Amino acid sequence: MKAAVYYENGGPDVFRYEETPDPQCHPKGVVIRVEAVSIEGGDTLNRFRGALVTKPHIVGYQAAGEIVEVGAEVEDLRVGQKVVTTGSHGSHAELRAVAARAAWPIPDGMDVKTAACVPIPFGTAHECLFEFGRMKKGEVVLVQAGASGVGIAAIQLAARAGASMVLATASSDARLEKLKAYGLTHGINYQRDDVVSEVMRLTDKKGADVIVDPVGGSTLQGSILSLAYRGRVSMVGAAGREPMKVDVSTMMGGNRSLSGVFLGAEIGTDRVYDIIKGLIADVAKGELKVVIDRTFKLSEAADAHRYIESRQAVGRVLLIP
Repeated sequence: MKAAVYYENGGPDVFRYEETPDPQCHPKGVVIRVEAVSIEGGDTLNRFRGALVTKPHIVGYQAAGEIVEVGAEVEDLRVGQKVVTTGSHGSHAELRAVAARAAWPIPDGMDVKTAACVPIPFGTAHECLFEFGRMKKGEVVLVQAGASGVGIAAIQLAARAGASMVLATASSDARLEKLKAYGLTHGINYQRDDVVSEVMRLTDKKGADVIVDPVGGSTLQGSILSLAYRGRVSMVGAAGREPMKVDVSTMMGGNRSLSGVFLGAEIGTDRVYDIIKGLIADVAKGELKVVIDRTFKLSEAADAHRYIESRQAVGRVLLIP
């Protein structure tokens, strides 16, 4: 099979488009012929500094396609079925092998490209808001990096759950304007405005009850300072690639909390599997929207990663084998 691989960590230029051995099917797994790869923020981070668990390494969490092989112990999936899959690596390829528990059937009539974008961004946003953020109807929600996949999912889920106000940050007014269609109440251009001051202005100095922060670093410090009394920050990922050095001294007096969120730690559980199954169904029914910004050929993986890191995208960037 062909795959986008690399032999060392670094910028997008480390990618090579090469012939590699086909993956082997585990007795409890499946192999799919990849039709669409959704590039996740973690994919760019892993390329930059993650462990090379294979060499050459094929990065990538999430891809959808058609099952071409089923393990001997798998009973609920079949060859020819369309599924969306997740895994620790291996999405940037023509074929990928995953555990059957990490493959969700795509509902009839649902576009494969759309399905490819759902499990990780929407599942992560759901965990940040409800499992760890304990969001309730009527609360104020702030979503950092609102134009990202997790960001757009979180805006929609918060609005659907009855947030009194959904705030989000992005690098330009143009990107923020596009988010209004998905439930954004007020946008904050972090390149121009001080996020903490804007949150406090928009909430009459109350602050945000729940904050989704996929950036980390200095952005996480701003999230902590933007919290309301008993506010909760869900920290997921490190898209900003800055050291996690923050001052948490303001949290104790306000009975505030900070939770680290990693969907991968629980993605194999019945609870999370069922949540993602429901989110896929909601997208299929049109109740939630997937935003695809641009598609690239698999052979153009370097260009796709470079585009994501330029912070121009609004929504998902896909690779098509």
